[in-house]
Amino acid sequence: MSSSYSIKSQITICSSIAKTRGGSVIDLMGPTPSGEIHVIVGPMFAGKTTALLRRVKSEAANGRKVALIKSSKDNRYAVDSVVTHDGIKYPCWALPNLQAFTQRLGSDAYNKLDVIGIDEAQFFDDLYDFCCKAADNDGKTIVIAGLDGDYLRRSFGSVLDIIPIADTVTKLTARCEQCGRKAFFTLRKTAETQTELIAGADVYMPVS
Repeated sequence: MSSSYSIKSQITICSSIAKTRGGSVIDLMGPTPSGEIHVIVGPMFAGKTTALLRRVKSEAANGRKVALIKSSKDNRYAVDSVVTHDGIKYPCWALPNLQAFTQRLGSDAYNKLDVIGIDEAQFFDDLYDFCCKAADNDGKTIVIAGLDGDYLRRSFGSVLDIIPIADTVTKLTARCEQCGRKAFFTLRKTAETQTELIAGADVYMPVS
């Protein structure tokens, strides 16, 4: 009898707690359910931002409160908007880091958010910590879009660190400018060697 009770008690306890993405333990029976993390990766010109905007707009159309963030480093097309290569715009918060988001938005407005989109995610050094907290502690749905590799096909920023903790991962491809086949990588056409060089088709092209 005592053995049966002990097993039942353990099952009840295990069903009400879970290890979070950051490694800590949360109570699933608590007031804030765990959120979700969705990752969109691929080379430049693969449509990552387009896919992100499509998801954010869909969530907004379904009545969920959304916000979009991009790195303040990226001002190629606009300062306060996420812009696709073909000119589609959506207003956003341009920030130097993700930890500044709650402060800039305000805690009340942040608490009302359901979905947070992050474009050019490779530029945020605090991406992993932000996603863990926003999803697991705050119950947000996080959708990030970014490069998974740099022009030398090395890991770029913290995007790949998110893969093990993501609910879904979408790998997009572009069209190779050299052979016309699917392109999985980004080639730099100039001689600069720094990892971060924000530019467009004048500097980069997708290749197989």
